[in-house]
Amino acid sequence: MNSLTLQPTPPVAAPDPVPTAGPRPLRRWISVAAACAAGAGLLLSLPPYGLWFLAPVAVALLAAATHRRRLRAGLGLGMLAGLVLFVPLLDWTNLAAGWLPWIMLSLAQAGYLALVGLAGAWLSPLHDRWRVLWPLTAGLLWVTQEALRDRAPFGGFPWGRLAFSQGDAPALRLAVLGGAPLVTFAVAAAGGALVALAWRRWSRPRTWAGAAGFAAVAAVLVAGPALVPVATPAGETRTVAIVQGNVPRLGLDFNAQRAAVLLNHVRATQNLADEVRLGRKPKPELVIWPENSSDIDPLRNPDAAQQIAAAATAIGVPILVGAVLRGDVPGEIRNAGILWKPVTGPDLDQVYIKRHPVPFAEYMPLRPIARVVSAKADLVKNMVAGQTPGVVRTPAITVGDVICFEVAYDSIVRDTVTGGAQILAVQTNNATFNEAEARQQLAMVRLRAVEHGREAVMVSTVGVSAFVGTDGRVHSPTGFNVAAVVLRGIHVGGPRTLATRLGHWPELAAVGLAVLLLALAAPMRRRRNGDNPAAEHTTEER
Repeated sequence: MNSLTLQPTPPVAAPDPVPTAGPRPLRRWISVAAACAAGAGLLLSLPPYGLWFLAPVAVALLAAATHRRRLRAGLGLGMLAGLVLFVPLLDWTNLAAGWLPWIMLSLAQAGYLALVGLAGAWLSPLHDRWRVLWPLTAGLLWVTQEALRDRAPFGGFPWGRLAFSQGDAPALRLAVLGGAPLVTFAVAAAGGALVALAWRRWSRPRTWAGAAGFAAVAAVLVAGPALVPVATPAGETRTVAIVQGNVPRLGLDFNAQRAAVLLNHVRATQNLADEVRLGRKPKPELVIWPENSSDIDPLRNPDAAQQIAAAATAIGVPILVGAVLRGDVPGEIRNAGILWKPVTGPDLDQVYIKRHPVPFAEYMPLRPIARVVSAKADLVKNMVAGQTPGVVRTPAITVGDVICFEVAYDSIVRDTVTGGAQILAVQTNNATFNEAEARQQLAMVRLRAVEHGREAVMVSTVGVSAFVGTDGRVHSPTGFNVAAVVLRGIHVGGPRTLATRLGHWPELAAVGLAVLLLALAAPMRRRRNGDNPAAEHTTEER
């Protein structure tokens, strides 16, 4: 009988492990919708809408949209949010420069939000491991983004900062401690707390304690700053008059109306002098005219000088005149604030020359290329920048003078206060723009008044002109595109705030910490991708 021989069964190889999907992002269409909503929320948080509470929500939406996304997807989602924000926010530039420069500027600004989206995607492993860091990283990323945007290219363009959306919010008070960067940090950190609160499995009861913690953090960041004391105004007051002379018509060709604009401000001041003489109004100790109130150089044109002298003689006090001065080189101009005294005329020792002319508006870099982009390129003259801070000493008050867009730049305003300014004055001309731009600028003035503990005035050719207290409140605002003269007692001086003393150091510290966190996330990304090479692909397909 044959015996059966049992052969050993060869071992069966175990199947290769199937790659798992790993942490998943939001579905693609939800991410796109969230990015668009983030841009819209940022837009509506800023003037003229002023829905400040949408700012942290918008930060949270962009963070959620980019979390666990590929880097290029994060970049694209940030760019999308930036376009939704900046295209409508900066539409007033279209009134002066045309649609192509407007779109190009909007694209450039949106690029910085694209970097925020990229960084949000990059930090995803860090947030997945330590969700508690989300408020910190959100605050640091937004401060860093604004620090870059405030400086480059061509000196930067700080429009639309988170801090400038908080004029009516408790967070504005944080400016007294750390300026605009601290306000931005608090708003963005509140957004980080919101996304950390929402990004959880709500079906797990044990996570409710963490959710309550993030909710508390968001509430403290949003409402807590109401307890921060602002600078107390000094007891001494001076009566200041601001003159909004108006222009015959709005538009870029207001320069062609320069004789009429000057005459409007002269007559308004003379009418004020008549009211003072009749006892109907108190006599001011200083009169402030806006930027471009004398677009005719009064140091070279005797007629313009005679008209300003007549106004100063009538009112009997110095006038801070916004004037355009012609240079010795053909085509060169200077945007200046000149102290004009009643008897002696212009005080050439008290002249401020604008330090930060606006590229493509007050001077034209890359002019040959700009001619291809806009037919209005040659309308922009070559404005020469000043070299010294705008500290103008009048017999009654030392004024920290900044001109137009300069109020958006932290260091330019701070330099006037460290130089001895007792009040802040923003001379501006909104005749080439619209009321939305004017109100966006007024929001910046409000922040500066709180930041440096100095009462402030904004005086415009067409509005909005106003007085602002050290708590950020607006007093006696004028309408837009109307003539107006407003007088008010304004507190002068006071101790320097912590924000003034610290200067740019809080912002530099935030940028340094942001760079450190981005570097720390690198090994975590390598580990995740090495352990699960299919994860990035799978999450992108959802």
